[in-house]
Amino acid sequence: MRNLVIETAGQRPTAPVRGSDYAGLLRQVRQAGLLDRRPRYYAWKTAGVATAFAGGWAALWLGGDSWWQLGTAAFLAAVFAQLAFLGHDAGHKQIFRTRRANHLYGLFVGNLATGVSIGWWTSNHNRHHAHPNTDGADPDIMGVLAHSGERAAAGKGWRRFIFRYQAWLFFPLLPLEAGSLHYASVRAVLKWPIPHRIREGAFLAAHAIAYLAAVFLILSPAKALVFLAVQQGLFGFYMGCTFAPNHKGMAVLHADDDTDFLRRQVLTSRNVRGGPLLDFALGGLNYQIEHHLFPSMPRPALRTAQPLVRSHCADLGIPYAETSLLDSYSQALRHLNTVARP
Repeated sequence: MRNLVIETAGQRPTAPVRGSDYAGLLRQVRQAGLLDRRPRYYAWKTAGVATAFAGGWAALWLGGDSWWQLGTAAFLAAVFAQLAFLGHDAGHKQIFRTRRANHLYGLFVGNLATGVSIGWWTSNHNRHHAHPNTDGADPDIMGVLAHSGERAAAGKGWRRFIFRYQAWLFFPLLPLEAGSLHYASVRAVLKWPIPHRIREGAFLAAHAIAYLAAVFLILSPAKALVFLAVQQGLFGFYMGCTFAPNHKGMAVLHADDDTDFLRRQVLTSRNVRGGPLLDFALGGLNYQIEHHLFPSMPRPALRTAQPLVRSHCADLGIPYAETSLLDSYSQALRHLNTVARP
C-alpha cells in the first residue's frame, strides 16, 4: 500500500489509505440536510449582487468623465468577485438541481457579467478538485509559481527567475489574475471541446463589447484606460487573495499517490477562521476543507458542516488545518520561499 507523499515547508507526514472513512461523514452530512439546495439564500444573494452590479454601472453613467470614477472601478472590482463566487457555486451545482439550470445561471454571472467562461472554469476547477495540490494533475499548481521543490529546480530562463523570487513576487503578480482568467476563457472557447462553445463565445463577446463601450463612451481615453487597469487589477487581486489561503503551503502530492478521498482533500486544504463578514468577503471559500469534501454543498451550509468535519477528522487522527487570514498568507509565502531555495 502506497503512503501519502507530502511536500510542505518542513514536514513529510504519512497517512494510511482507508476509503471507507468518508462514508460515515457523508451519512452524517446527508442526515443533517446539509446537501439540500438553498433556493431562498441564492435568490436573495443573486438579487443583492445584481443590484450592486447595476448600481456600479449606474454610478459610472451618472458620474461622467471624472477621475472620481476610479472609486467606481474599485467598487465594480468587488462586485465582479462576488459574481465570480456565484459562478463558482453554479459550476459545482450548488444552486439548482439540474446541470442545465446551473450552466445557464453560470453563463449570465460568468460569461456575460464578468467575462469568465463557465465552461472553462467548471472543467478546470473539477480537475483541481479531483487532484488537489497534485504535481502534474492539478491545474492550479501548474501555473507561473512553483509549489514543489522539484518544479522549482526544473525552472529555466524567466521561470527560474520567477521561481527564485516567487514569495516576493506573489502579491505584485495578483493584479494580472483577471487578465489570465479572461485569456484562459477565450482560449478555451476557441480551442477546447467544451460544450456550447458558440453560446459561450457569444456571451463572452457580448460582455467585452458592452464593458468596453460603456467605459470608453463615458470616460476620456486616458481615464478609460486607467479605469480598466484599476477595475481589472483589483478584481484579479481580490480573486488571488481569496484563492491563496486555500492550498498554498499545504501538502503537495505526487501524481501516483493513491491516498483515499477523505485524506486527500483534508490534508491539502486549509480553512480560514473568521465570522460572517469573512464568509461574505471570501465567498465561503474560507471553509475550504468542507467545500472540497462536499463540492455540491450550498455555501450557507458549510459553516454548519464544519463541526461535523472537524470532529470526524479528530476521531481519525487526521490534521485539520485552520488559521487566521493573515497567518494563512504568511504560511503560503513561507512555503513559496522554501521550495524556491536552490
